[in-house]
Amino acid sequence: MNLSSLSEPNWPKYYETMAGRPPRNTLLKALESFSESNFPPYTAVDLGCGEGRDTVELLKRNWRVLAIDSHVDSFVYLLKNPSLLHPENLTIQLSAFQKVTWGRVYLVNASFCLPFCPPEDFSSLWSRIVDSLLTGGRFAGQFFGDRDTWATIPGRTHHTLEQVKVLLAPFDLDFWQEEEEDGTALTGAKHWHIFHVVGRKR
Repeated sequence: MNLSSLSEPNWPKYYETMAGRPPRNTLLKALESFSESNFPPYTAVDLGCGEGRDTVELLKRNWRVLAIDSHVDSFVYLLKNPSLLHPENLTIQLSAFQKVTWGRVYLVNASFCLPFCPPEDFSSLWSRIVDSLLTGGRFAGQFFGDRDTWATIPGRTHHTLEQVKVLLAPFDLDFWQEEEEDGTALTGAKHWHIFHVVGRKR
């Protein structure tokens, strides 16, 4: 397989395949940590929101959400989702998420999107994520490990366990799981190496 040919995935096919699936487990675990009495009003950023499964869940719980994605097809699927509630609380932004700035929030959700940030932009993106979170706010998402098949694709950002620990220094971990297994992706057979994280900003 020519891995360089995977540098730009077939996003419309991905959105079609993922449409209607439940929200990511890391988002649900993060949401369990919040109480309406302690965190009014809820504000979140959904980086690389894709077809919108996580954004829809946040809106269902009456959060205010900035959903960011660089592919217009993602918003087509998001806005036609039959479970979409409280659209008045939704702001969408068509852009690569590493180029966007946002205000202070209680949650930054980054489900399976961080490896698609170019390596030269990752440090500034991560600083923006950490700095934007209010004390007690959560980061929920995934880092892809250095043993993941896609780590050799040009322009992708992957991390070793030690690097992830450094990145998470400003957080207390509510949830942590390192996953490594052979499996499949839309592109075919794949070795997955992923760090699933929910962290609370100190």
